Amino acid sequence: MCPSLLAARRLGPRLSALLLSLLCGAALGADPLIAVEDDWPPYASQGPDGEPQGFAVRLVQAAFATQGIAVRLQAVPFARCMRYASDGRAAGCFNATITTENRSLYHWHEPAMFEEELAIFARADAPDTELGLADLRGASVGYTHGYTYPTEFMRDPLIKRQTATSDQLLLRMLLSKRVDYILLNTMPGLLRIRASPEFDGKVRRVGRVSLDGFWIAFSKAHPQGEQLARQFGQGLQALRRNGSYQRMQAEFRRELGLR
Repeated sequence: MCPSLLAARRLGPRLSALLLSLLCGAALGADPLIAVEDDWPPYASQGPDGEPQGFAVRLVQAAFATQGIAVRLQAVPFARCMRYASDGRAAGCFNATITTENRSLYHWHEPAMFEEELAIFARADAPDTELGLADLRGASVGYTHGYTYPTEFMRDPLIKRQTATSDQLLLRMLLSKRVDYILLNTMPGLLRIRASPEFDGKVRRVGRVSLDGFWIAFSKAHPQGEQLARQFGQGLQALRRNGSYQRMQAEFRRELGLR
């Protein structure tokens, strides 16, 4: 425990997080902490050894490395990940999408790390195909609590939204007919479905809500948040210019058995 911890806590959560980042980081010479969501394979998850793993994890480390920056990564549930970035306990959190609600709350880098489809899934016997957001009006739709979703989906009064605490429970909600549809990102959703006899062959993709970019949400409460956002964006641009980004994507797809 670093000096002044008890004193810092008396200042309230935001001030104490900022003070502790300054005091403890300087005292210990610690690399900045970036929080990582722990249950979104193949992009980011907690490995068997407790360490974060996945394509986004590799990308974050590689982009910072081009700028000569080492970071510490900690895998936590996504809602906690965003909370850590919000209150300054971490310099950032990934993988986040930008919405109307969170756009002004964090520092955002350019370009995005990658894009991923937000798809509509139904039970395998559903007749639907290639649905869009408007087709969800009047239907009950499940989504995962704490994740970021398009504002148009979250604010539409004609969609009957229901939440689950994880994608796994969301799939069970669909199969138990508690909802008509669920929203999952395509690649993580398909991999989760195919990996489990509980879901394989019983759920299928039937449409798209959006194609979203994913970012690190950098903290406005952390003393290094704004600078790290700028440096990370520069690192991503460097990876794209020298071909490393494309090579990493190709390797990632080969590992997943994709072309």
